[in-house]
Amino acid sequence: MVRMVHCVKLGRELPGLDRPPFPGPLGQRIYEQVSAQAWRLWPQQATLIINHYGLSLGDPNAQQILMKALEEFFFGENAPMPEGWTPPTAAPAKGGPRRK
Repeated sequence: MVRMVHCVKLGRELPGLDRPPFPGPLGQRIYEQVSAQAWRLWPQQATLIINHYGLSLGDPNAQQILMKALEEFFFGENAPMPEGWTPPTAAPAKGGPRRK
C-alpha cells in the first residue's frame, strides 16, 4: 500500500517517499511532509544552487548552505532563487528566421 502525505510543497495529498532521504530531523520532516513527486524537484534546484554559488560539497560550509536551501525550498513561505539568478533565455534558432 502506498503511503500518502499532505505535501507541503504541492499542497495536496500525494504518495510519500519510501523512506527518509537522509538521517536526522530534517530528513524525517521531509519524509513526513513532502511527496515523492515534490522530492523529485529538488535535484534540479540543488544543481542550480551548487552551480550558482560554486559550492564544493566536500566543504562543510557548502553542505550547510545547501541544507538551508533545501529546507527553504520545501518549508519556506516562498522559496527564493539564488541572489542574482535569472532564468535562461531561449537561444535563437540556428540559421535565422524562416522565410515564407
